Amino acid sequence: MNPFASPRATSATRSAASLDFLRGFVRNPAQVGSVIPSSPQLEQRLVQCARVGEARTVVELGPGTGGTTRALLSAMGPGAALLAIELDADFFSGLQRGIRDPRLILEHGSAEKLAELLYQHDLPAPDAIVSGIPFSTMPAQVSRHIAACISQVLRPGGRFVAYQVRAHVADFMSPHLGPPHKQWEMINVPPVRVFTWVKG
Repeated sequence: MNPFASPRATSATRSAASLDFLRGFVRNPAQVGSVIPSSPQLEQRLVQCARVGEARTVVELGPGTGGTTRALLSAMGPGAALLAIELDADFFSGLQRGIRDPRLILEHGSAEKLAELLYQHDLPAPDAIVSGIPFSTMPAQVSRHIAACISQVLRPGGRFVAYQVRAHVADFMSPHLGPPHKQWEMINVPPVRVFTWVKG
């Protein structure tokens, strides 16, 4: 067992997270991709697609209320690091209060600052980047900038995994990383597409 792993969310934690997520969606639906957090089945699919257990540096874009963050931490090795970047101030505050793990680096801001934040924390090129940010509702210029940044910082052989209701993320990422592997995770509300790219 990993001594640093955060405990899995309890049903009470998940219920509270669902309410927080709904409030976040109402506050800013363009920034929050769903009305409820990811299901445990989706979280485990993301961990597997990103091969988190093999990663030294993991990045999460849009951790929300932290369900996926906990799943990533549970799968990571004791010497790994997770940089989680959250734009929503209330979600960020909740993450600060709710997750205590020395491997977790929380940052409040835009995913557009990914390269700057990796440099600031002296982190090596990520082995895995997992993203739940809604490329379909963000301004196209922002989506293009984030896609270019992901492609730039990801190490060769590294994996970018995005879970999305719509397929717009492929329009922004494929020019950089080629065609993705696509899957559906049906045990989630709503069902989502899971896209995986491996940097050549």
